[in-house]
Amino acid sequence: MWRHVKMFRPQADQMAIKKQSRVPGVIITQCVEHLPLGKSTPDFIRKPLATTVQEGKKAALKAMVSGEPVPTVTWERNKGEVNDQEKYKTRYDERAREHILEIPNVKLDQADSYRCFATNEYGKAVCTTTLTVTEANGQAPQDFRSMLKKTKKQLPPMKEGEIDPKLWELLLSAPRKDYEKICFDFGVTDFRWLLKRLNQMKKEREDEQAKVVEKLDDVKQIEVKPGGRAEFSLNMTLWDPNSAINLYKDGKYVPYGDDENSNPSLKKTGTKYVFSIKDPQPEDAGFYQLDVDEANVLTTDFQVPAVEFIAKIKDEKAVESEDAIFQCVLSTPLNRITWSRRDSSLEHGDKYEITVSEDKLIHTLRVKDCKMADNGAYYAIAGITSSTASLTVEVIARDPMRKFLVNMPETKCLDFQSPPAFIVPLKRRIAPQGYECHMSCAVKGDPAPRVTWYHNNISLNTNTNYHITNTCGVCSLLILRVGAKDNGEYNVVIENKLGTAECSTILNVRGINL
Repeated sequence: MWRHVKMFRPQADQMAIKKQSRVPGVIITQCVEHLPLGKSTPDFIRKPLATTVQEGKKAALKAMVSGEPVPTVTWERNKGEVNDQEKYKTRYDERAREHILEIPNVKLDQADSYRCFATNEYGKAVCTTTLTVTEANGQAPQDFRSMLKKTKKQLPPMKEGEIDPKLWELLLSAPRKDYEKICFDFGVTDFRWLLKRLNQMKKEREDEQAKVVEKLDDVKQIEVKPGGRAEFSLNMTLWDPNSAINLYKDGKYVPYGDDENSNPSLKKTGTKYVFSIKDPQPEDAGFYQLDVDEANVLTTDFQVPAVEFIAKIKDEKAVESEDAIFQCVLSTPLNRITWSRRDSSLEHGDKYEITVSEDKLIHTLRVKDCKMADNGAYYAIAGITSSTASLTVEVIARDPMRKFLVNMPETKCLDFQSPPAFIVPLKRRIAPQGYECHMSCAVKGDPAPRVTWYHNNISLNTNTNYHITNTCGVCSLLILRVGAKDNGEYNVVIENKLGTAECSTILNVRGINL
């Protein structure tokens, strides 16, 4: 039988050494000066998440712990006791390795701050979470409305050598066809070895969802639409139409409305739920999670990179059955951008070919075998910046004898030569020591100018510590690991037989003593 255990405190003759946990908000106290070989103090692998539950429903606080010997897990609340076996039940789920505090029939007066303790003979770890209880009409009690906005659903931070927990959460919400590109964003190039564990986690997630959701499909990750809104959506049928639907961003509750003036807003049409952010800004970037009662039904990562179009897509004309090509050049390397028509994004496949240059600056869309239905506007969307152009498909009546005619164009002598110039100059850069730094500029000139990079007046073109590229007029320099020696002035000199041009910038390296 489980019993309530009071908070661990070291005895007067014991040490009390504070240690840092990898998980934010966890306090570890070690009670011996030296740990024996193979032994460790308790720690949290995953903290209990802040939870919002409707009155009368079941609440569950879950934690994963580590330590050798295996810690004992106990619970306390701020305003009362948790030793009433009728109101509070604890158990350990061996399959999920979770310690769970369950409240089978939650009441308004059980809304409180709860503490979870993990204790063994070498010390203890403690963390705090919040339980918020809403009334049956969906409103939170007045005393807890301000608390609701501060609730957090935090993922454990990534440990060295382990998969980022955010990657697991995104894969659990994504269709299989999106696995490869999601993994690529996290630096995982072969995801096949993840599938066994992922399938097990999906089964567990689906079991949780089945308690509150009758049907869930057509889950779509967040995407900026041509109209300027960022949207994510899903089709969902709830067992209880009054179930609480909560939105979180980076672990904090986000209030939303159901009208177009709200930001963010929810539009429900039948079983389709569409969440949208109007006129998204960089501060809207974050890790969004959508929960129904206790079950997570959607996770999506909204990234807003600092990027501009150096060259935007241009209007194109194509003869029916031929291909049309749209191409743009970015100021910052991106793994991919969104190509779209109206409010529908385009996928690489039989109809569309989407490619990215090796330096990830040039993005290309090929519309194959153009038909009249392909007429219209096309959009390239990078972050919250977009470029639009139109495709016009022409139908040409074919003369059976036309294939025997040869049109010889009139010969003209044209001179397109021009001196070198900068279209987009270098920008000032600040980079933390040990991180990657990327600098780029766009140039023009005919003949194509020769490009030379200098650092503090020393040429870098033959220095193997720097990766220099020049593709379609976009000149880039990549420093893989910034150090103190990289601090200072950088110059780009471009020259051809008609002249010379130069621009410069400053790289400030943070974390060095000058």
